[in-house]
Amino acid sequence: MFGCGCDEPVEPARTFDRPRLVREDPTDAPLDGLSAEQLERFERGDALFRTPYRAVQGLGPLYIERSCTSCHEHDARGPGLVRRIVPAPGLALPFGDVVRPRLAAGARTPLLAPQGSAESIRLPPAVFARGLLEAIDDAWILAQELAQATTPGPPDGRAARLSEEPETPTSVLHPPPRLGRLGHKARRATLEAFVADALHGDMGLTSPARPEEPPNPDGLTDDARPGIDVSAQTVALLVDYVRLLQPPSRRTHDRRGERLFEQVGCADCHVPRARTRTDHPVAALRGVEVALYTDLLLHDMGEGLADGITENAAGPRHWRTAPLVGIRHLRGLLHDGRAATVWDAIDAHDSPGSEASASVARFRALDRADAEVLVAFVEAL
Repeated sequence: MFGCGCDEPVEPARTFDRPRLVREDPTDAPLDGLSAEQLERFERGDALFRTPYRAVQGLGPLYIERSCTSCHEHDARGPGLVRRIVPAPGLALPFGDVVRPRLAAGARTPLLAPQGSAESIRLPPAVFARGLLEAIDDAWILAQELAQATTPGPPDGRAARLSEEPETPTSVLHPPPRLGRLGHKARRATLEAFVADALHGDMGLTSPARPEEPPNPDGLTDDARPGIDVSAQTVALLVDYVRLLQPPSRRTHDRRGERLFEQVGCADCHVPRARTRTDHPVAALRGVEVALYTDLLLHDMGEGLADGITENAAGPRHWRTAPLVGIRHLRGLLHDGRAATVWDAIDAHDSPGSEASASVARFRALDRADAEVLVAFVEAL
């Protein structure tokens, strides 16, 4: 899938943690050091990422948006979003819990939330830096879990342990990761699974990895494009595009803000640095230090952020620590965008049962000047 030089050992020559003296960084640039073949695949994947699908190409029968960029504009989050129906006693959800309001290929009945039921809004995650998240070794995540378990008091995060079998037999990662790290609740470990899920669930596009149409009220088992809608090659190109995206660089590097970030305990979960696996098939992602600001663990964030939905290892109150890399490019913070500012997001971390409450209390105890420095540090990431 990838170009030349993937099997040659390389020394870590850089970190993804350098401020740049430019007004704004692009969020859709490729990694440095890619081969000509990798750059070609990146460009082809970029074109597919921006492609709006139509019914004759397999869109539907039910869908949310027509293109990847509808939910990941500039490779960030939004404006499209996903609505999940919150399970409740006596509430039957025979077609799943994802609201799919748009119709194509002869569908007549949209999948909407039953009257009176609750919904959980999910702003899609950014896709930049997700290749780096995927490249973090399982052993590093387990080390964060152990460190928190053996340290008195919160936080006490846990790894998102998935099934024993690899998620997708076509993954180029050998061995593929088994710990979830992608998605708000760390429901996926590989970009192959992440991309196949998005095509299937958001656009109704079947692929060799997800060959059956999502269930729908009209009982349609196919669409206007008979059989599989997108090829394994299309999925692979989209995966390459996401995997090979350069993470945004921070605007500045304020050491005082960084010290305050660590002092109040934000860095306990938003761990500043990690190192990617040394056996990654992409040389540009192999054995480099990355500033992602996450421990990739699931944490109990209390009743205030509970959404009523369980996904694999994550319960209704559990969320994977959101990476703060590129946070300034996001529209709305937290899983549903309820926080318009970093101040709002910090406040939302404090609710009954939240592992972050002690850290929020330390932040609130800062004088105003120090609090502003800390917030400015986060806003520059």
